Amino acid sequence: MAQSRPAFRSAAMIVNAKSRKGQRMFREACAAMAGLPFPVDAHAVDDPDELEATVKAALAKQPDLVILGGGDGTISGLVDLLVGRGVTLAVLPLGTANSFARSLGLPLDVAGAVAAIAGGRTKRIDLGRIDDDYFANCAAMGISPKIAETVPHGLKKVLGKLGYLSWAAWQFSKFRPFTLIVGEGAAAERLRVVEVRISNGPYHGGTELVQEADVASGEIVVQAVCGHVKRRLIKNWAASILRLEARHEDTRTFQGKSLRIDTEPRLPISIDGEVLAKTPVTASIAAGVIEVVVP
Repeated sequence: MAQSRPAFRSAAMIVNAKSRKGQRMFREACAAMAGLPFPVDAHAVDDPDELEATVKAALAKQPDLVILGGGDGTISGLVDLLVGRGVTLAVLPLGTANSFARSLGLPLDVAGAVAAIAGGRTKRIDLGRIDDDYFANCAAMGISPKIAETVPHGLKKVLGKLGYLSWAAWQFSKFRPFTLIVGEGAAAERLRVVEVRISNGPYHGGTELVQEADVASGEIVVQAVCGHVKRRLIKNWAASILRLEARHEDTRTFQGKSLRIDTEPRLPISIDGEVLAKTPVTASIAAGVIEVVVP
């Protein structure tokens, strides 16, 4: 439930500025925030390995508001540091998909996101968890982590989007359906699937795929795209992009506070775009664990 606009006294902004886009948007964000009625301690971080240390140093100054700028992987990788710290999170969506920002209903441009900080409200939301690791939006099993795990370092930077898509097509040609196991013991359910989405919000890859998921529902949602042939996944993605009713035909959804997830064979799990776990895992919800700024 959205609350009234708080009177922030100070803020820290940490932006993943590894890319040229990130550096340019950092400057744009600093200019846009000049009119805010509170000081903003701004940091552009060129080395992603230094993001965590930068956030910790910023938190030591006890700001009321922490503004994180980057894509879904950046937000998800840093959100653990904010849990239980009594700070409010604001998001600058600087990634490609910006699924978490979409789930929050945020504008996807810097000016709009800063306007939400200046005139928005706060809302207490859930975070998902894979075992003990918090995540903001969505984890996945299937082709997405396979691509992320195997793509040569720097391929997209050197050959651009076409090079990345070519690698994705190559991995898809080798990809095979797998068995999903939800639950344990005699009550466990087994399904033959082509993709699994563990969702705290409805968006994945910038597309609304899991309508049952909501950042304030108090439940984790596991959506399986069922099938013995991988063309089912192509059909589901296409139907989802076009928002056709056919996107529901091949899916099976599980919801709850906590769900045990395994696969045959054991598979990597990408968490908001970063491969950080491997089955089996427990997927759960941390209900109302963080406060965010929304329009």
